Amino acid sequence: MAHFGGPVCKLCRREGEKLFLKGSRCLSPKCSFERRAYPPGQHGRDAQFRRGRASDYHRQLREKQKARRIYGVLERQFRRYFREAQRRPGLTGSNLLSILESRLDNVVYRLGFAESRAHARQLVGHGHFTVNGRRTNIPSLIVGPNDVVAVREGSRKRQYFRDLRSALENRPPVPEWLALNTTELSGSVLRRPERSDIDLTINDQLIVEYYSR
Repeated sequence: MAHFGGPVCKLCRREGEKLFLKGSRCLSPKCSFERRAYPPGQHGRDAQFRRGRASDYHRQLREKQKARRIYGVLERQFRRYFREAQRRPGLTGSNLLSILESRLDNVVYRLGFAESRAHARQLVGHGHFTVNGRRTNIPSLIVGPNDVVAVREGSRKRQYFRDLRSALENRPPVPEWLALNTTELSGSVLRRPERSDIDLTINDQLIVEYYSR
C-alpha cells in the first residue's frame, strides 16, 4: 500500500493552508502551520514575498496537489479516479470529489472512528473494520449506498475501541449522507455524497482544467 511517508506538516505549509492531516494536533499550539505559515525549504520564508501573480497552470497544479494530499492519494490512483469521474454522468469535478469521499478510509474518518484520514487508513489496513459483515483491509475500497461499515467484533475488545463510544460524543456530527450507530460502532451509507456535502476548500474546476490541458 503506497503512501506518502514524509513529514505531513510540510504539506500544509506548501499549500498555504491547514489540511488537517494530523487530527487533533492541527488544532493545538503544536501545529507547524501556526508557527511557520510559509512554504518549507531554505528560501520558503522569502518565496511568499518574491512570488508574483501565479500562472493558471500553477493554480491548477496546486489545487490538484491539495486534493491529493487531503485524501492521501498518489498521482497514479488520483488520475484513475479522474478518468472514472469523466465516465460518470454529471460534472466531472463533483464526481471526482464524490469518489474520493466514498473511499473506505475517508468513510471511517467521517464517521468519527479515527482522528485523521491517515489514522483511518492505518486502522483499515490492520483489518479492524468490516464492510457488510466481511473483513477488509483495503483503504481505497469504494463503498456505496446501503453499505454498512463496522468495527470488527474481535477489535472491539481493544482499549482504543472501548474508549471510542464516549469519544464519539465529542466529535462533530457525521455528514448527512452517512448514519452512525454508536452502540454498535457501525455506520451506514445512505446515499452517494454530493458536492454540497463536502466541506473542503477545493476548487474542483481547477483540477478538471489541469487534466484537460
